[in-house]
Parts: sequence; structure tokens; C-alpha cells
Amino acid sequence: MGQNVPNTIIFSVSVLFLSFSSAFSSSSQYNTLVVNTLSTSPIFSSPELESLTTVSDSTTSLTVHLSHVDALSSFSEASPSELLNLRLRRDSLRVKSLTTLAAVSTGKNVTKRTPRSPGGFSGDVISGLSQGSGEYFMRLGVGTPATNVYMVLDTGSDVVWLQCSPCKVCYNQSDPVFNPAKSKTFATVPCGSPLCRKLEESSECVSRGSKTCLYQVSYGDGSFTMGDFSTETLSFHGARVDHVALGCGHDNEGLFVGAAGLLGLGRGGLSFPSQTKNRYNAKFSYCLVDRTSPGSVSKPPSTIVFGNDAVPETSVFTTLLTNPKLDTFYYLQLLGISVGGSRVRGVSESQFKLGVTGDGGVIIDSGTSVTRLTQPAYVAFRDAFLLGATRLKRAPSYSLFDTCFDLSGMTTVKVPTVVFHFSGGDVSLPASNYLVPVNSQGRFCFAFAGTVGSLSIIGNIQQQGFRVSYDLVGSRVGFMSGAC
Repeated sequence: MGQNVPNTIIFSVSVLFLSFSSAFSSSSQYNTLVVNTLSTSPIFSSPELESLTTVSDSTTSLTVHLSHVDALSSFSEASPSELLNLRLRRDSLRVKSLTTLAAVSTGKNVTKRTPRSPGGFSGDVISGLSQGSGEYFMRLGVGTPATNVYMVLDTGSDVVWLQCSPCKVCYNQSDPVFNPAKSKTFATVPCGSPLCRKLEESSECVSRGSKTCLYQVSYGDGSFTMGDFSTETLSFHGARVDHVALGCGHDNEGLFVGAAGLLGLGRGGLSFPSQTKNRYNAKFSYCLVDRTSPGSVSKPPSTIVFGNDAVPETSVFTTLLTNPKLDTFYYLQLLGISVGGSRVRGVSESQFKLGVTGDGGVIIDSGTSVTRLTQPAYVAFRDAFLLGATRLKRAPSYSLFDTCFDLSGMTTVKVPTVVFHFSGGDVSLPASNYLVPVNSQGRFCFAFAGTVGSLSIIGNIQQQGFRVSYDLVGSRVGFMSGAC
């Protein structure tokens, strides 16, 4: 009799486990993932720099449609796997830079420590996988006559800047370095002027005895740019924006490669959206296409739009939060996450709260690829996903991805749904935004990671396929699926 009791208990536990698994599978919600592995050969082509299809201009918006490219020609022969490894290494530096800035910020003007990156009218956004700095770029003209250059788009920076000759130190860029002496519209900003005083380090021009306002922007990885603060005309395939305050960098040192400079899209007063508020109402949006897909003329390009047309009113909107210590970042209120149709119990609003001292919180960032969550939230999120993906064969981890699957031989596969719950609405992610290929053999990884810090970051992989709109006056961010 005593020998039969343990067997009965084991049998009962087994039945209970099987019943629980069956119930989870039948009640959960799933997305279909199309298993497109990484190509074994280069998929990028050189950009058609002067290709112009349509231009529309008005007092409140401007739209430009250009040819789309996913990388510049300097890395056109790199394989997708090589580009992925480069991207993930850059991503770690980017996150370190952002978290460093958030940790050390002591006032609302942080131009001396603007994070490096990377980013109305619209233009194609070029995926900066080939650059070595930044993730997305756009082609624009600087000066009169215009010098065409690539600029990094960066929602985590405010100051607009580019390299200028004569160079004390300049890094290699894809285009000739801008020469302000050849532009009819270039003008330096006087030291002590109201515009100069918007810079935190404006007093330095006095101490150095300079009549010209000097700027310096430093980044978390040790890179920096410094030179003359000035105003210049920027042109976007026909549309001219005059008197844009920007840094004309004569000493630019660090990890910058390829792009001529940076177009700051942050919330601060010196960012491009803030400077053009009277014309474009401080509104912009972007839509980023899947960067692992081969280029195709039938595939819409990644785009950025400025002006009233940038913010579709049918978007899911969430109110922006304000960090009293840092006005650059776009902070969102994340309430929780659902997997397979059920809220993850170990993920709560308190884990993403923006503190009164400026610590913690959740930002959305164009220059970070992989979404980072505070470690306890990430572990609970990951484990909930694994519970709903027990039928998938596990694979070894890859780089910063600790949860991967072997989908070789499959064409489609069912995976648990993932929904982000923001204040104001829910954003349901497509399966391709959270399970991404990392090689050509069918290994896919859960495209999230944990962070030991208190800052969480919504990265651009999770933003792919959404029109992500920023309304600085309305203090809101919107998400609209399939609006590219």
C-alpha cells in the first residue's frame, strides 16, 4: 500500500502539468512569424543620391520622396550577419551613452553631454548600418549653394552639428567636408548673444576672448565635437529652412564615421523640431522599414516627415512625461506588458516609473536598436514568452540575446503575441519585431535585453513598421501600424 502512494502522487502531478500546459495553449493568443532567415550575401545597393520622384511644399508641411537605401556604399559588400554583429556592438555603446547621460544629468540643459549616435517635410531615412556611428541617416543640403551630406537622425540629441573646414581634427566622412567660406548664408553667432546663451558652455567664449560663440558636445563614449556656433540654411531636396542654429565643428574626435554630422531631434530648445516650431509646429514622425529585408523597388522606404502631416490623428497616443533634470529625452509611461493575451505578473508600472530626481523611466529612442528593460521586468517578460513558446526548439544565445530558437526548416511558426500597454493605449507588436533572425541557418532570437540600470529604452527594432509621431507642443507620442 505504501509503495503505491508515491506513484499516485507522481501521476497526479503529471496530469496537472499537462492540463495546465493544454489550458495555456488553448487560451493564449498567437502571431504568425514568417521565417525569413538572414541572407548569406550582401543585400544592399548604393543609394541613388539625386533621385527625386515627388516634392510638395506648403507653409506647414513638406513631403519629399526619394530612393530608399539601407546602407551606404562603404559597407555594401558586408554580409547581413556581419552587419548585425556591428549593429549590436554599436548598440551596447549607445545604451551606455544614454544611461550615462541620464545618470549624471544635473540640469535641463545638457548640450555638453548630449548622447552620441546616431535623427512639414519628409525624406527617405537611410539605415546607418554601414556608418559606424548612428543608425538612421538622411540626405540634405547645407549652405548656399548647397553641399549635400548625410546627417544622423537622433531623438536622443538636441544640438545640430556637422564637420567644417578648416579641420583641426576631422574624421572620415562619405562626402566632402563642408566649407563655410563658400556659403553665402553662413553666419557665426556672436559671443554673449541670446542664441549663444542657450548653450551651457557659452561662457567659455568669453574666457577664451573669442568674439564668436563656441560650442562643444561630448558623448558618453568619449567622442566629442567642438567649434563655432553658427546659423546656416538647410535644404531638403528643394525645401529651404533658413537660419538653423548649428555647430560648425573644426575638432571632431572619437567614434564618428561616415556621416557629416547630426540632426538633433530631441525635446530641447536647440533641436531641429524646436527651432522650426513656427513653420512645422514642432511635429515630426518617422517610419522605419525592416532593415534585414533585401532592397526592393516595391518596398516603401523608411521616411521622416516634419509638419502637420507628420502626426496621423488615428494613431494610438501616449502622453509624454517630463524629466525635471533632462529635457532631451522622450519619456513614456509604460504600464505593463502582455504575452499571449495575458498581462505579465512580474512586470508592473512601478518598474518603469520616472522618479522626481530624474532617475528611471522609459524613453523611446531612434538610435537604440534593441529594447532594454530593467532586469526584473525583462526576466519576467522573457519567462512568460518562453512559457508560451514551449513548442519551439531552443538554440544557443547570441551576442546580447539570451533567448533564441532554432526555426530551421520552417516557413511559418506560431509565437505568443506581445503587447505594450502605455497610458492612453496599447501597441501590439508584429512577430517580426520581437523575434529576429541572427544567421542564415534559421536561428531567431527574442529581440529584448535586460539592463542593470533603472532606465528602460524602446528601441527601433520594436518600432519597425509603425509611423512613430512626435508632437512636442501637444506633448504626446503616437504609434500607427502599417502607415509607412
